[in-house]
Amino acid sequence: MTAYSPARPAAPTGAEDAGHRFDAGRRWAASLELGFASRQGTTRLARARHRGPLRVQRPFYPEGRDASGRSGACHLYLLHPPGGLVSGDALSISAEVEAGAHALLTTPAANKLYRADHHDVAWEQHTRLRAADGSCLEWLPQETIAFDGSRGGQSTTIELAGEARCLGWEVLALGRPASRLPYVSGRIEQRFRLLRDGQPLWLERQLLDPAHPRFRGRWGQGGASVQATLWAVGLGDEADAIEALRERLPESPRWAVTVRHGVLLLRYLGSERNEAWRLCESAWRVLRPRLIDREACVPRIWRT
Repeated sequence: MTAYSPARPAAPTGAEDAGHRFDAGRRWAASLELGFASRQGTTRLARARHRGPLRVQRPFYPEGRDASGRSGACHLYLLHPPGGLVSGDALSISAEVEAGAHALLTTPAANKLYRADHHDVAWEQHTRLRAADGSCLEWLPQETIAFDGSRGGQSTTIELAGEARCLGWEVLALGRPASRLPYVSGRIEQRFRLLRDGQPLWLERQLLDPAHPRFRGRWGQGGASVQATLWAVGLGDEADAIEALRERLPESPRWAVTVRHGVLLLRYLGSERNEAWRLCESAWRVLRPRLIDREACVPRIWRT
């Protein structure tokens, strides 16, 4: 794939030198900063700055224009050439969508969280997404696979202003059961914050530690190896959206849907990565027309 990089990378800093170490002080930072703006009815990638192995492919516009002449979402693929996080990696991704703009962000492949090195050095991944009043943001990364022994922390912060709309998901698979390598050691901490005009709508912290009773307890993870969360903010009729999901998604005790503080949340807890992905994609097809009055347009990278 051809990487899109209109801005020159930032100059190396002394902290980056730690990436060449192999002791407990190892650290390799990478960052990506994106900005989207509406220009004559079309969402443009107005800003793209990167440091380290984070890039974007050139924007795509597969949705055409509506009756009013406005183009559909700007589809953008986030690229991390290493394909996963190892001990000492520190990734930072930020994106800002200005008023009137519509961005759909996804990834070309699953993200992998590899086993910690013998120093047990953790990795970090931080994502911050901001959407201005009158904008729309879709955050649809492919799934994350955590290898046995992986140690690190993930945080996702979404800041909405005014009447901004947002739809997204996160799918996490623990271990590699097909290779008979379950997730039996390691420690992953996840934090999620969703705010509108600075006020919290949904705050969550989750610790995934096979040594903790919650990991196996029926009151917690229950031994499940795959989990997914989908959210939608800005729906006009939340009750109708929930009814449509219950009618069109396959009935199963492994998923449930609810609304709290204006945030529709769909949860999956099970053992099948493909099932979780299909569920999220199907829910997205149901919810997108209700959120932005446009049918779902599947990024072609998902089919390659």
